[in-house]
Amino acid sequence: MLDKARYIVVEGPIGAGKTSLARRLAQRLGAELLLEQPEQNPFLARFYQDMDRWGLATQLSFLYQRLDLLAERAGRQSSAACVADFLIEKDPLFAELNLGPDELALYHRIHAATRTQPGPKPDLVVYLQAKSETLMDRVRKRGLDAEKRITEDYLARVSDCYARYFYDYDAAPLFIVDADVLNPVDQDADFDLLIERLQAMRGYREFFGYAG
Repeated sequence: MLDKARYIVVEGPIGAGKTSLARRLAQRLGAELLLEQPEQNPFLARFYQDMDRWGLATQLSFLYQRLDLLAERAGRQSSAACVADFLIEKDPLFAELNLGPDELALYHRIHAATRTQPGPKPDLVVYLQAKSETLMDRVRKRGLDAEKRITEDYLARVSDCYARYFYDYDAAPLFIVDADVLNPVDQDADFDLLIERLQAMRGYREFFGYAG
């Protein structure tokens, strides 16, 4: 599977390690990187201080940033393999988690108006699945100022939304990583084993854990 995949997406909740894993995968495969840039979202720090007030602005800023990244790559007409750390079709997940009914309805109208063309279809999605306590520990360790107000309760709700989203996901081959017991970002042995399992993947959905 890995050798044939030209567009790979690494996904997972906040703190799962999707961006770091995307970097490692791209380096190993000699692929381009397509990374969202939360530090360039001017509303993110304010969102974690007051989610009700800044949720819509934060969400729309991320939506347009992701669309711009995809449009820029499409404009280059690159034939190189690519690893991204976001799945554009998943964008409404955070909107549905964070916005009230009126703002959510407005978001869906804007989202529909901007999504006139389908995004690139992934050849493979790697989903990092982790419990809230694992996510909280990793968020604290990286110590980003914008994330200092994130609570474990919020991460639990985010993790649950991801789990429900990917439970029915069938738009691309899905490789689910148990990121509670495996750390392919920081542990070379886990990363090498991940590469081995991805290369051997034959099914449309597989689970990767020590017991899997």
